[in-house]
Amino acid sequence: MAAKRITNINIDWTALADRVPEAQRPLLAAFKAKSDGYLRRMIANPQQPPKIDWSYYTSRVPVKGMVADFQKQYDALAIPYPKDTYTSLIDAQEKEALKEIAEFVKASNARIASYEEEVKRLKSLVPFENMTMEEFFQAYPEQGFDPKKPTFWPHIPEEQPGYKGGPEAPAH
Repeated sequence: MAAKRITNINIDWTALADRVPEAQRPLLAAFKAKSDGYLRRMIANPQQPPKIDWSYYTSRVPVKGMVADFQKQYDALAIPYPKDTYTSLIDAQEKEALKEIAEFVKASNARIASYEEEVKRLKSLVPFENMTMEEFFQAYPEQGFDPKKPTFWPHIPEEQPGYKGGPEAPAH
């Protein structure tokens, strides 16, 4: 009977445990135990309150009308079930998260494709140990040694002949 009240509870605890970091597994176990405790307590209670035998009390209580008054009040008693105000918010958050996930996957796939192209390019190069300095300069012009423009150690612009620096230029 009580299980009919529980309609949307489908928690896959093993899938949830797979996503939780190892350091937080005890917290998840405590949360699961608390959740199971609440569920057990709810299922232990009947869905409908037990029926009261009003005729028994009418025959036993000497005050006339008292049982009828209690019966009328008891039948009028309605305990409201709390309204669900959060499911729509959670569903909206889920839709937003799914959108963000789809965008992230799309961007990640684009990055993966560019990285695969870079890997292909690097594999097509001559291995570094077999490269000449000219081949290295052709592959990496910003890092390689340009034989047409030799530089002096430490190979920074400030230390090269003909450098015309601003106020931050070092004084010799």
